[in-house]
Amino acid sequence: MKLIILSDTHIKAGQSLLELLPGDLVTIMKNSDILIHAGDFETMECYNELAGLGELVAVRGDTDVPELMELLPERQVIEVEGVKVGVIHKGQLTSDNPDGLRYLAKEMGVDVLIFGHFHHPIIEDYEVLLLSPGSAIVPGVAEPSAIQLDISEGKVKGSVIRCDGDVCSYFEYERK
Repeated sequence: MKLIILSDTHIKAGQSLLELLPGDLVTIMKNSDILIHAGDFETMECYNELAGLGELVAVRGDTDVPELMELLPERQVIEVEGVKVGVIHKGQLTSDNPDGLRYLAKEMGVDVLIFGHFHHPIIEDYEVLLLSPGSAIVPGVAEPSAIQLDISEGKVKGSVIRCDGDVCSYFEYERK
């Protein structure tokens, strides 16, 4: 299964996520099996645009409108091809110590923990795979990014999708 992971889109009222994203990324999203958003949509319009593309797994972020805070859980766990995937917006992580997220992943009983809030991609593979997709819209000092995960028969492969204009490139990784 192909999962496309986004977070921290921070779409303001009157903006369209699909118009702001690179065309390549929108095509990739439309061809995925599951879209995952790790919070900070900000608006219902942004949530609805993503939900209109296919199966959406999402959690609320700390800047989402009250309707999203009521609609979406703080954390969520799904199982994909034998791999338990957890999603949360804001976990306990410092720039040099992922222990808080590792403990959270163990508490949630997941093999992969997806989180947002940091606006730059993070990949840490300890006892669990910790992933932050960064932000494809508001990356701060990083390049705009998302993550693609391919999960098959309990194995996880992935790519950080770097977006520059309408063109996307990939940095691939594999969990052994």
